[in-house]
Amino acid sequence: MPTQANSLSGKVALVAGATRGAGRGTAVALGEAGATVYCTGRTTRQRRSEYDRPETIEQTAELVEAAGGKAIAVAVDHLQPAQVQALVARIEAEQGRLDVLVNDIWGGEKLIEWNTPVWEHDLAGGLRMLRLAVDTHLITSHFALALLHRRPGGLVVEMTDGTAQYNADNYRLSVFYDLAKASAIRLAFAQSRELAPHGCSAVALTPGWLRSEMMLDNFGVTEATWRDAAAKSPHFAAISESPRFVGRAVAALAGDPQVQRRSGGSFSSGGLAREYGFTDVDGSQPDCWRYMVEVQDAGRPADATGYR
Repeated sequence: MPTQANSLSGKVALVAGATRGAGRGTAVALGEAGATVYCTGRTTRQRRSEYDRPETIEQTAELVEAAGGKAIAVAVDHLQPAQVQALVARIEAEQGRLDVLVNDIWGGEKLIEWNTPVWEHDLAGGLRMLRLAVDTHLITSHFALALLHRRPGGLVVEMTDGTAQYNADNYRLSVFYDLAKASAIRLAFAQSRELAPHGCSAVALTPGWLRSEMMLDNFGVTEATWRDAAAKSPHFAAISESPRFVGRAVAALAGDPQVQRRSGGSFSSGGLAREYGFTDVDGSQPDCWRYMVEVQDAGRPADATGYR
């Protein structure tokens, strides 16, 4: 097992934005470690969000249970303060504690206009993207941290795209997207300062090239056949990772009694795998962000030798 079974037994986690992608992978990985996981999102078996995709929070909860955890699926729009407040009140009433908050809410893929300057990018779409990426996280932290900070050892994970170092050196192909992903990193840093007196921590975490449900669909492959995407994207086929990999990074952080030494920092799934020893579902340890700099961005042909 990538993490010790029941290493998070008795711990309560909220994965905000657990419908699909990194959020689903994280919820399942926390379940692997024995945690009780509240899985939130807008798409249920009764109602779809504007994404209009089939994944639901109930499916995520079933995967968490199958992995060994306890799951509670709760439909929440994290832009609605009253809904988030009610969610946290429910967690407090049912569990009396919150140990891990994963702010994974996003929902902006369909709003991005890549390589489009700010004066040409749809303004409403760009501002909506920022609301989804920043306002949701702030609203959730506002209510959830009031519960989490009561016990030393609490952890907040701000899920983003790119490490602080990579994003500082690279324009992320859209002003709005660039700001959205940089904001999560700074939010982790700011929260780490506010949580420190309470013995709690906050970090920013990025997956690598994620084999999310949407990405697999884009390449016309499945989780079982993802290597067949090499003809369309050789780098994706070389270095991509399952959503469970970044989830296992969260589980490793949550189970680290010395996690406070990392508080305020920016980390990647691949980097933490080298330190904690967990693996992806295929037993590998893809180090995407080092690969991006040294192979893809350097113009070298796709070759994951030494990177997974």
